[in-house]
Amino acid sequence: MFSPTARAALGLALGLVAAAAAAADPPADVKVGDKAPAFEARSDADATGSSADRFGKKWVVVYFYPGDFTPGCTAQAKAFNAKMNKLAELGVEVVGVSGDAVASHARFKQVQGLNFTLLSDEDGAVAKAFGVPFGKGAAVKARDADGKAFEFTRAGTAARWTYVVGKDGKVAYKNTKVNPTDDAQKVIDFVTGGK
Repeated sequence: MFSPTARAALGLALGLVAAAAAAADPPADVKVGDKAPAFEARSDADATGSSADRFGKKWVVVYFYPGDFTPGCTAQAKAFNAKMNKLAELGVEVVGVSGDAVASHARFKQVQGLNFTLLSDEDGAVAKAFGVPFGKGAAVKARDADGKAFEFTRAGTAARWTYVVGKDGKVAYKNTKVNPTDDAQKVIDFVTGGK
């Protein structure tokens, strides 16, 4: 087979090829006014969610968050949940996206009583399409609806960024400095023009 030196050289070469491929395919730089990226992802209901079913038909909030069951992400999800009647009245659909698995999303949605869709982006493809930074995953300790402790591993972690896609299918709003507790209200303020 290969000598230790040859194996090390091969490993280095493969690493350089992977780094070059990643550099050749950097994350998108999606700006306000750009056409919203098309994507498909599995939902908390283990069904395929497609941007084609949503974009260009209504206002759509696509909010990226680091992960289920973390304090900031829980606060952000609860804030959207609390404002859902107003958002629905305005014709706005909310979709949360993170690197958690479908099963984690289903559990998080059930524990928090969420009334909107969560999409699983374990490989970071949706985040990358929107230009959202996506890093390594993490081990998570949480509690279910009965207070029972459990653990799971998140595949990857997205930055907390929020987009609003307009009825024309273009990005109308982008926030890369999201405060979890007021994100939903900022979206409402944007859609209503601050009224």
